[in-house]
Amino acid sequence: MNKKVSGLAMATAVCMATLMSGCEAPSLDFLSSKKEQVSQPASTGDSSGTETPAEEPSTGHGQGSSAAHKPSMEETIQTVEGIPTVTNPEELYVIVNKQRALPSDYVPSDLTEPNVPFPFKDKVEKRLLREPAARALEALFAQAKQDGIELYAVSGYRSYKTQKSLYETYVRTQGEAHAAAFSAVPGKSEHQTGLAMDVSGLDQATRLEQTFADTPEGMWLAEKCAAFGFIIRYPKGKEDITGYAYEPWHLRYVGVETAEEIMSRGITLEEYFQESSSS
Repeated sequence: MNKKVSGLAMATAVCMATLMSGCEAPSLDFLSSKKEQVSQPASTGDSSGTETPAEEPSTGHGQGSSAAHKPSMEETIQTVEGIPTVTNPEELYVIVNKQRALPSDYVPSDLTEPNVPFPFKDKVEKRLLREPAARALEALFAQAKQDGIELYAVSGYRSYKTQKSLYETYVRTQGEAHAAAFSAVPGKSEHQTGLAMDVSGLDQATRLEQTFADTPEGMWLAEKCAAFGFIIRYPKGKEDITGYAYEPWHLRYVGVETAEEIMSRGITLEEYFQESSSS
């Protein structure tokens, strides 16, 4: 993504039209053909979860704390059919970006629907998150409500198929160069991990816009998200590292300990793990 706000606003309009429309948001039924079992979605509405941060996941495959095991970025990548592909898609600290793709057939094994408010009623895949992230988001929203902050979950899990459709929409409406700057190619979207959720306040004018950062909801989120295991994945001034423009609405779950270090130091997920290579 480039840094021009005007360009971001134009691209966001296309993105919003795609993400908020039912035609580009497959129903939850799509999971039945890919998984033997999916957790039943909780009812939507105000979160009734705990008001304290979620506990750090126990160490183990798919649930390990990044603080307990911090591999270098080089240790978790291999070339598959000419594409640099991550070897740890189930880990909470997996790094997916323009240089690191998920396996093309990857679908998280523990997708579930967090019990938080959404600005739409459709039962679609973007309601889903992986289990640890979903429970942490419920706790985050519960604390926000207690603090007088109204948050909405806008877009979570996004399948390879959905990302392909979204990217092709960018190409068709804005051109290939613009699509490459503002959207991830299929397989390289962090939303496919099931660990990312775009969040907004009540004001639709700031939804998926950089101006969200200046709202009470955006400021609260930046201050409090780490205590619940989330980071602002694409921070301001780090575009050259993340490959994307500032997105104050994009939360990524990494666990409390890792999130607090990343947010307190003002670094990116890439920088956090690059340190392992040089240490």
